[in-house]
Amino acid sequence: MDSLSENGQSAAPSSTLSVLLIDDNASVAESIALAVRLGRHRIDCAAGPEEALSRLAGTRYDVILLDMNYGANRTDGAEGLALLARILSDDAQAAVVVITAHSGVRIAVEAMRAGARDFIMKPWRNADLLARLAAAAAPRAVAAAAAPAPVEPVRLLGDSPAIERLRALVRRIGPTEAGVVVTGPAGSGRALTAAALHAASPHAGAAMPVIDLRDDTAWGMLDGPAPTLLLRHPDRLGEVAQARLLARIAPATRCIAIADDAGAILPALGRRIATVEIAVPPLAQREGDALLLARHFARLAAARYARPVPAFTAAAEARILSGPWADEVRGLSAAVERAILLGEGEVIDATLLGTLPVTAAVEAPAARFDLDENERAVIEAALLEHRHNVSHAAAALGLSRGALYRRMARHGL
Repeated sequence: MDSLSENGQSAAPSSTLSVLLIDDNASVAESIALAVRLGRHRIDCAAGPEEALSRLAGTRYDVILLDMNYGANRTDGAEGLALLARILSDDAQAAVVVITAHSGVRIAVEAMRAGARDFIMKPWRNADLLARLAAAAAPRAVAAAAAPAPVEPVRLLGDSPAIERLRALVRRIGPTEAGVVVTGPAGSGRALTAAALHAASPHAGAAMPVIDLRDDTAWGMLDGPAPTLLLRHPDRLGEVAQARLLARIAPATRCIAIADDAGAILPALGRRIATVEIAVPPLAQREGDALLLARHFARLAAARYARPVPAFTAAAEARILSGPWADEVRGLSAAVERAILLGEGEVIDATLLGTLPVTAAVEAPAARFDLDENERAVIEAALLEHRHNVSHAAAALGLSRGALYRRMARHGL
């Protein structure tokens, strides 16, 4: 790699870029990050696809530097190409620059055909690296100046087949003018799905007013000029109110609705606002996504409260995956945030993911989980808290499964 200029700075353009580097090699990441920062740009680093998608869900970057291999002894570039496809499917305008060794020219060419803006060979020259980053980011900057994109990206996180089907529907229906009703359990991500549909539409640059139809005062927003409206709870309106809503919607306005029961929307209104129903899958149908989401929520909460990003113990991972979570994904997010606030150190154990309220010290003391004083009541409470999962209850009580089973038998539980 070349040296920087005599004053320690690169001759790259002075405008500051935000860069995301995705590379699992710590020494490579450190070297690139140093060069980018000395070039007066901002850089975040992700060690792999999961962390990269987590960061992209919260931040819009000017350019993404993408390594092509992450698994041990992988050289075929399949992981990088899959991640590139995922990034571009969420944001077709993303500026991606591929990093590869000289032996990976074929992979770099394939990545360019798949939508990457450029590629950089290892070892790189710092001046060339910075120039290529600036060149890759330039088209996006011009497009943003002409038609500003949404400030925050909208990404539906998860690797399960169920969430991939949801993303595929968003990609297919989002760019159309069709009315869409988003259903599924409350807390599962219905509002995020509606936002993703809007972000994929030709009207993504315009605000999408949110109208809670249960609030009479919110109906006045129907008269404002907006290419897209988000209507909440049209299924809770009576027949007369639904007819009134249909008459109030401007002919050129696209509607995206959120409802508990699409069947409760009358046919006339449904033809206008619910041409397509998209059902957001509950967390229980998303296989291993709960753990991926928990790690994402942990990164967000750690940044919010200036805490180190914690790791989950094996018991905590089992608790996250076993569910169920009241209020779905939203409930999981709240539990992880609470665990980071209450935890000490850099590890989250299963006991921190409980759902019991935290009691202030000035209030009456809660029942003590003390096996010597009130063993039967404590065991019953622990089993109830952990939904009769003996392994989780035993971990919370500091016992082995066998020891807990013996005590349960002694008390007739």
